[in-house]
Amino acid sequence: MSDKVKITVVDRRDFLLGASGIAALAAFLPLGAKPAGAAAWQDAMKQAIGDATPVEGKVNLGLPEIAENGNTVPFSVDVDSPMTDGDYVKAVHVFATGNPRPQVVTFNFTPSSGKASARSRMRLGKTQDVIAVAQMSDGKVYMGRRSVKVTIGGCGG
Repeated sequence: MSDKVKITVVDRRDFLLGASGIAALAAFLPLGAKPAGAAAWQDAMKQAIGDATPVEGKVNLGLPEIAENGNTVPFSVDVDSPMTDGDYVKAVHVFATGNPRPQVVTFNFTPSSGKASARSRMRLGKTQDVIAVAQMSDGKVYMGRRSVKVTIGGCGG
């Protein structure tokens, strides 16, 4: 049995025409991330906490006022809670309002956690607000907000 294989040669001109057509089409397709702005982070927050209205308080968000390198901005979040079986923090969601994907992280807690506290690093694309939202076991939602100025090499930005 002889299977014949047909080989088609694509010349450079046909290849470039096809590639440019694909590039033009890709320019008009969404990439999955919304442009940064109020609607993007508010949509992300609504997806995380539903229709609950956060109240200022109980959430301590630790961030530097000025971040010389937006690629690795250290942060901490602490929530004032007794962390008992009847009163504890269920989750803390962190949002960066100016990032293309505003939800940075979600920390989940139980009464066994002992305290609602976490530390990490995040990437900030530009100067913006960072918001931490704590969901409590009783359904209440608390919020803390800090503004971070991101500089480029320590030279304003």
